Amino acid sequence: MSVISNTTVISNFASIGQLDVLRQLFGSLAISTEVYHEIEVGLEEGYRFYEGIDQVMSPFSSDGWIQLTSMTDDQELRSFHEMPARLHRGESSCLAIARHRNWLLLTDDRNARQEAMRQGIRVSGSIGCLVLAVDQGISSLSEANIWLDEMIKQGYHSPVTDLTPLIQPR
Repeated sequence: MSVISNTTVISNFASIGQLDVLRQLFGSLAISTEVYHEIEVGLEEGYRFYEGIDQVMSPFSSDGWIQLTSMTDDQELRSFHEMPARLHRGESSCLAIARHRNWLLLTDDRNARQEAMRQGIRVSGSIGCLVLAVDQGISSLSEANIWLDEMIKQGYHSPVTDLTPLIQPR
């Protein structure tokens, strides 16, 4: 399954030093050039958790698992320009790409999630990734809850504070 992420999910995992969890979950992850620009601006604004991200990004690193992509055809570009004005360029580009390539979109942005659902785009976010990490044995439930708590302390406006009710019994 191909996956594209906007800045929010990457920020949440990077801010707690757990960006590699996304690699373990998906193998590779795409970001649009617009999202990459947002990350560069974040670095300039002092968000140090983005430091070193180029080391895990293709084409900057030969073994990078974060793949830089861009809108490649007229349909994606048209969709991008038709997105609601309330969305940022990174969100709009990810939505356009996910829609036309039938990719899963990772975002925690409420407006982007609403637009994804309106357009029939599969969507998940930081909570879904944490639950999946527990389901796949990448982390324990207690570890995932610690990560969630750390994300919240870093400014993530999470809809939940405990993942326990979201975990399916085995």
